Amino acid sequence: MLRQYELIDRVLAYDPDADEALLNRAYVFSVNAHGTQKRASGDPYFSHPIEVAGILTELHLDDETIATAILHDTVEDTVATPEQIGQLFGDNVARLVDGVTKLSKIEAQTENERAAENLRKFLLAMSGDIRVLLVKLADRLHNMRTLHYIANPDKRRRIARETMDIYAPLAERIGMYEFMKEMQTLAFQQLEPEAYESITRRLEQLKSGGGDKIAKIGSGLKLLLSRHGVQADISGREKHPYSIWRKMQERHISFEQLSDIMAFRAIVPAVEDCYAALGHIHRRWPAVPGRFKDYISTPKRNGYRSLHTTIMHAENQRVEIQIRTEEMHAEAEYGLAAHWAYKQDMKVRPETQQDWIADLVEILDNAATPEELLEHTRMAMYQDRIFAFTPKGELIQLPKGATPIDFAYAVHTDLGDQAVGAKINGRVVPLRTEIHNGDQVQVLRSKAQTPQPSWLSFAITGKALAAIRRHLRLVEREQTVALGRKLYDDIVTRLPAPLAADALEQGIKRLKLADEVQLMTAIARRTLTDAQVMEALMPGSAGADVAHNMPQSSAISIEGLAPGVAYELATCCHPVPGDRIVGLRRPDASIEVHSIDCRTLADLAERSDEETDWIDVQWGDKTMGAVARISVEVKNEPGALGVIATIIGQHKANIINLRLDSRDTGIHTNTIDVEVHDAHQLMRLLAALRAADAVAGAERV
Repeated sequence: MLRQYELIDRVLAYDPDADEALLNRAYVFSVNAHGTQKRASGDPYFSHPIEVAGILTELHLDDETIATAILHDTVEDTVATPEQIGQLFGDNVARLVDGVTKLSKIEAQTENERAAENLRKFLLAMSGDIRVLLVKLADRLHNMRTLHYIANPDKRRRIARETMDIYAPLAERIGMYEFMKEMQTLAFQQLEPEAYESITRRLEQLKSGGGDKIAKIGSGLKLLLSRHGVQADISGREKHPYSIWRKMQERHISFEQLSDIMAFRAIVPAVEDCYAALGHIHRRWPAVPGRFKDYISTPKRNGYRSLHTTIMHAENQRVEIQIRTEEMHAEAEYGLAAHWAYKQDMKVRPETQQDWIADLVEILDNAATPEELLEHTRMAMYQDRIFAFTPKGELIQLPKGATPIDFAYAVHTDLGDQAVGAKINGRVVPLRTEIHNGDQVQVLRSKAQTPQPSWLSFAITGKALAAIRRHLRLVEREQTVALGRKLYDDIVTRLPAPLAADALEQGIKRLKLADEVQLMTAIARRTLTDAQVMEALMPGSAGADVAHNMPQSSAISIEGLAPGVAYELATCCHPVPGDRIVGLRRPDASIEVHSIDCRTLADLAERSDEETDWIDVQWGDKTMGAVARISVEVKNEPGALGVIATIIGQHKANIINLRLDSRDTGIHTNTIDVEVHDAHQLMRLLAALRAADAVAGAERV
């Protein structure tokens, strides 16, 4: 652990004007606050925040960030309060500590609700001051370095998975590749221990068997450039184990088939030297087609700049080479932290970072569920990007595999919502067409267009998916409310007397609902029965409906069972009176009544190990109806669901539940549970539905 004076000396070495008193106070406060707390390693707990601060000194961060690192666990893990931090260390440090505290821990993916909420706080805190993220990344890096001390293997794997899914991509997105690579390596070691051991062992064998091949190739590169007057600092290494494993998985090849496991870096004085060095290298060794990338003229979205090329060296050995200046190298290793070290202004953020963070905040607004939020933000964080241009020459960066719909939403949400087609390099193409590097994309729009469900099958960016899903949710809510109003009107016609002027308002109050929209939604989704709605609108009226129509809960009578034996109608086939049925008795379960042609029965018949008894049963004389399940394909047009509800009502059937299963541009598929007297009534209902113009198909499930 760093001693107090060692930490202070590190900061003063790169920032002589740092507030030494602030750092001293923070160090002493953290030690006292954490007191006798211990880490899993047995070390005093305060050693962790001190080591996190030490990691950040390597990035030459300012005194407020270092103080935040020292204090970052005090509010969460000790009796210290945010007010106390503000009084002792100032508002800026208090705000930063509060931002890091809100991030606490992003829990395992099985606990998505909490994970999403913390991620939401994470991104919002980061959008205010990205130093919050730098402290959190250093915190996670030190935790990964000490992960092996945790005894519980499941907990180690959970932390490693969080790191791989969230923290490493975040480090990559702000250009902190050294952090990213170390996190990935340590996480990979926990998640795939056998693969990690195999690859590291192969790398060691390669190094010992081939002599010092890296040193030889590096010397040859340096000599070549020196002869042509280009001074370069050359370094080489094997790619890290996780990078190698990922290439093996993506390409479906073995370690022996990998030809590009060595990477070299040439650091040169100026930008013009980068291109000069590239030319000399390509004249000396053949370049591998398709493996050249110019990130100097078109930087990555996180600001990364460098030239990348892969050459065929001796013995058909592929060698990757990166060429950059010293400043580019610092930014490549430490991303925004290096940028700030050059600018000497911790509030400065490159415009590209502001754009990226703005995208994430927009995704926060559009995500409806924790799963969507995690899915969309992970999509937004991963790299593998292509570059495309607007007709005016503006550069748009997208993930590999993106389509014009992703491009449209990247330009502006309104453009995405109204997209009807696109031109790629002047040729009209469908919206599902994949965009390639260097394409010029023009989005064709129409004010009459709205986001379509089919777009979800080919949009790949988090921003596009979030916006499309948000619109579809709004449309679905409108359709649900419209169906609810239709069903409500039908309920009102069955009341014994006309409604009073304030009956609806009073009914909503009796049902303890917020407003009319909530009532109509509840009616459409059948979370309220007809009788409940009638009773709320006109107390004492629900009984009249029983005499007038089929009862809301039918009495089911089954013959062939002993008196008092418990039974239930199977939900896999939804038998109704008129179907041929059979009873099924399983160990420790009530008897299930299935239709004779149910698939479940066929599956059970093929499994000889299943202990089941078959019982001959039939419908009783007093059976008054049952619930059948039907699938209805409805045309995407106004009033279609109202037509369905009217037909079902006209045939004296009762909607118990309605679920929207899938959407396409022209057809919506709905699963509807309907209460019917018998199979004959159900068949007549299906025939009537099929005959309606608004229905494309109707089948019993």
